[in-house]
Amino acid sequence: MDAIFTSLHDQSLLFALFTAVVAIPVGFLINAAVAHLPMILERQWQMQARDVLGLPGGSTTPCRSSKQRRNRTASRRQVCIALANSLLSGIVALHFGFGWSAVLMLMLTWGLLTMSLIDAEHLLLPDILVLPLLWFGLVVNSFHQFAELQEALWGAVAGYMSLWCVLWLSKLITGHEGLGRGDLKLLAMLGAWGGWQILPLTIILASTMGVAVRLMMIWLHRAERSEPIPFGPYLSVAGWSALVVMPGVSIFNL
Repeated sequence: MDAIFTSLHDQSLLFALFTAVVAIPVGFLINAAVAHLPMILERQWQMQARDVLGLPGGSTTPCRSSKQRRNRTASRRQVCIALANSLLSGIVALHFGFGWSAVLMLMLTWGLLTMSLIDAEHLLLPDILVLPLLWFGLVVNSFHQFAELQEALWGAVAGYMSLWCVLWLSKLITGHEGLGRGDLKLLAMLGAWGGWQILPLTIILASTMGVAVRLMMIWLHRAERSEPIPFGPYLSVAGWSALVVMPGVSIFNL
């Protein structure tokens, strides 16, 4: 019996190692998406705006100053993203083991990493990434993968509506929307994957991390009080943790 458990453990470690290695080139693809997708979307929005306003087409030329310095920075970022994706993917593979659960969670992990980096840099959570993963989460859970379909459906609804209430309450009190609409869709997506049970823990963790990092940045004079902050990365980290690091943990059973 001990030999069987040892063999299974060794297989899990090999699968995790293999996944971590495979995730490295995927990390370079994620970096390419982070670098180019916002620019592609911006061009599309400009074209749509010109069509609506009846303006003639035009072209935009990127700034070419400090090209060499940007290339060095981009190279360092590529390596960091590849290593981060490798680490996260290895954790997923080690936790779920060989099977469909690991494959599906890897897809979610890569999507969350991509969206987090885009939001951190551009304050943007593209619908082209969020909405397909939201629907895919419901499809996945129709096969009872991570939650029951009913729990996943209400997770999507509750995820969106909870932050929608926060957004409009903030607007009524301060006159400004305290959240982006992409954050609402992102939490709905996480609810579609993990069910409504992960939402309270996700919101608490994300809010705690966001406040802590914000206060630290203000204390270090790295940010102004009125400067908007991306909430998507904190939601992504908290939701991923609730699904992978702390599965089954809920504030209702703490």
